[in-house]
Amino acid sequence: MKIATQNQAFFPTTILEKFKYIKGMGFDGYEIDGKLLVENLAEVKAAIKATGLPVTSACGGYEGWIGDFIEERRLNGLQQIERILQALSEVGAKGIVVPAAWGMFTFRLPPMTSPRSLEGDRKAVSASLRWLDAVAARTGTTVYLEPLNRYQDHMINTLADARRYIEENDLKHVEIIGDFYHMNIEEDSLTGALHTHRDLLGHVHIADNHRYQPGSGTLDFAALFAQLRADNYQGVVVYECRVRAENPAQAYQASLNYLRDC
Repeated sequence: MKIATQNQAFFPTTILEKFKYIKGMGFDGYEIDGKLLVENLAEVKAAIKATGLPVTSACGGYEGWIGDFIEERRLNGLQQIERILQALSEVGAKGIVVPAAWGMFTFRLPPMTSPRSLEGDRKAVSASLRWLDAVAARTGTTVYLEPLNRYQDHMINTLADARRYIEENDLKHVEIIGDFYHMNIEEDSLTGALHTHRDLLGHVHIADNHRYQPGSGTLDFAALFAQLRADNYQGVVVYECRVRAENPAQAYQASLNYLRDC
């Protein structure tokens, strides 16, 4: 199983040293912030060449959600995602992680009344995805549509929700990303959801049940990894977690060692 990581606060700050550090820990790749990639493309290319560590994907680094309530912000976000996809194609990375929105609205907290109808949500997200699907086709990349838990987004919460958007819009370059943390809140069965949507599962984010490093909580990573292997999952598994430990670097390394044995 190929395992990559996003950035952590204890990683070096310079790009080349960051790549060296990630490779030294034993990771197979780096999921980079999209803005960092676009603004430092030449330096990222040099770091990839120097270390042999690939950029697997991008997450974040743009302003404006694909399901944003504010149309100008939605369109601005799409333009920024396009630039990130173009940069990803230049470094040989596959795609970008994109939720409908994050922290914009939830039915689970006041005011509990959305400023837009559910039909309006679907139209906005669908329009964005169709546009990005064309960009991904042109750049040879992929958009990973991410379901978030109900407290962080109201539009796409389960893998089935993401699948519906892909199928209804006949998207050819959009796949599902399964995030174990969000799935643990929303799915009846994590392994069951992974298996059911295995044909569209292109990317995976991992954290334990409490969003800290894998192996520090209650999720059964051995069973989850076994399911991915049984379904012949060919994508990358990416750390997206906080670290809770007196020595975060040591705990992160221990977590990766633990996953290598799963």
